[in-house]
Amino acid sequence: MKFGLRYCNTGRYVDPQQSVELLQAGEEAGFESAWTVEHTVIPAGYKSAYPYNDSGRLPGGEGDFVLPDPLIWMAYVAAATKRIKLGTGILILPQRNPVVTAKEVASLDHMSGGRVLLGIGVGWLKEEFEAIGANFEERGPRTDEYIAAMRELWQSPSPTFEGRFVRFSGAYMRPKPANGTVPIIIGGHSKAAARRAGRLGDGFFPARGRPDELIDLARRTAEEHGRDPAAIEVTASMPEDPADIPAMAKAGVSRLLVPVTGVAGLDRVIRGPEDVKRWRDVVEKYADV
Repeated sequence: MKFGLRYCNTGRYVDPQQSVELLQAGEEAGFESAWTVEHTVIPAGYKSAYPYNDSGRLPGGEGDFVLPDPLIWMAYVAAATKRIKLGTGILILPQRNPVVTAKEVASLDHMSGGRVLLGIGVGWLKEEFEAIGANFEERGPRTDEYIAAMRELWQSPSPTFEGRFVRFSGAYMRPKPANGTVPIIIGGHSKAAARRAGRLGDGFFPARGRPDELIDLARRTAEEHGRDPAAIEVTASMPEDPADIPAMAKAGVSRLLVPVTGVAGLDRVIRGPEDVKRWRDVVEKYADV
């Protein structure tokens, strides 16, 4: 079992010094990764329903809070760390230009020594898409095509792609990712996300609990598309009770994320860099589960 830190570009960790202290403490304690979240803008009075809260509202209500761009935040902390991987949980891919995003991600991965984990999602906040000028209704097919286009840019010596939304020919892109590509982890707590993970993902990150049905769906979909279901790495949220970790491992979860801010129970939230140290025993105890 691998352990990560979650929501790392929020709360007190928008402060540069505190973000560095958090990741350095996490690295020392044996955490494998640190994960960010993304919203470019949150229009006031939005009508879209946030899917992970019964109220339909974002934690914090209207969204008037500081949230650095995840890739910029990751680039900053990468320079102050050595081993800890840097993940987006998630990057809203259909809001972005996939060619520019592929370049940014490849550059960060190259310069950090292959430490990027690209968690992506389709998004839910229609008003944000409208503010950016991105297409909300077609976000699903755009996401699928953007994934393919980015992999072509990362892996091909002379990238060429002809799609419905993205086209380029002989588009040299350097630098390449340190390991030839960047793992793409599909985030989302829906059947559509599970199927996308099965079809296209290197990993799957359902947002809440231990959703066995979604994990099974991702694996069945992988088999239907001639892929190895065991190759899809499953990431999940840390359970309230660490004693539940073996059961999650048995269900196929191989990475657990511990929140560093938020409204989760006190025992499951890391309150600061000084609090990371007490998790060392948990990380070491369950590393071989």
